[in-house]
Amino acid sequence: MTTINLRDFFYWYLTDEYIEVSEEVAAVLRSDSRYEERHYERRKRNKAQYSLDAGDGIENHICEFEPSAQELLDRKERFMLLCRALNSLPDLQGRRIDAHIILGKPVRQIADEEGVSVRAVQIAIRQGLDNMKKYLKNF
Repeated sequence: MTTINLRDFFYWYLTDEYIEVSEEVAAVLRSDSRYEERHYERRKRNKAQYSLDAGDGIENHICEFEPSAQELLDRKERFMLLCRALNSLPDLQGRRIDAHIILGKPVRQIADEEGVSVRAVQIAIRQGLDNMKKYLKNF
């Protein structure tokens, strides 16, 4: 039997409280305490200290649940409506919006691939988005 101080292992003990426990229990408590210290050091070293008040959206990710059937149906309808709006654009605008917004290519890369100026691509994207807004307002 080993005598341990509960204050060393449990934070809610404010005063020293000694009890006798078996060797196995003492070993488990010590290993758990070492694990918590290593975890704290790893978190500190990797700067992985998260706060739910940071405003970076991590609390939404944690609290997010499986979407309901109605939400899934709404998302599908919204996606189909956006696809229809994109398909209603002229080919040039649709291709440039697809490359920039959906594929994530920079405007300069699109301009280099098509052999046009950056300004022409920017104007086409802006006009395409305006045309999509007009199309979506009708629904």
